[in-house]
Amino acid sequence: MKYRQLTSTGDYTFGHDGANFYQNTPAAVAQAVSTRLKLFEGEWFLDTTYGTPYNSQILGAGKIATYDAAIQQVILGTQGVTGIASYSSGVDPTTRAAAVNCTINTQYGQAQVTTNL
Repeated sequence: MKYRQLTSTGDYTFGHDGANFYQNTPAAVAQAVSTRLKLFEGEWFLDTTYGTPYNSQILGAGKIATYDAAIQQVILGTQGVTGIASYSSGVDPTTRAAAVNCTINTQYGQAQVTTNL
């Protein structure tokens, strides 16, 4: 698995040749998970089934029961992920911002994923 590294603001990195990429590392898989969690299902025109089902399973009234299961399913469906070692999520009621924090098992080792949604 090869994945271009992102800056702290989420932009692609450039100018360092091969050093701009994660290749066959837990960090590559972690970044793929984080990126996929930030993508709404149906948003990517090349594959409208790819992404996170926010509208159908996460956002809105009565979705608390399906929220974590839907996010974990997206994580487990990401290429390179073999399991979830630990998982937690939370919502700040004041800002209405959600965050996911998990440790994933990948085919290359363990990785930490912390993503603000």
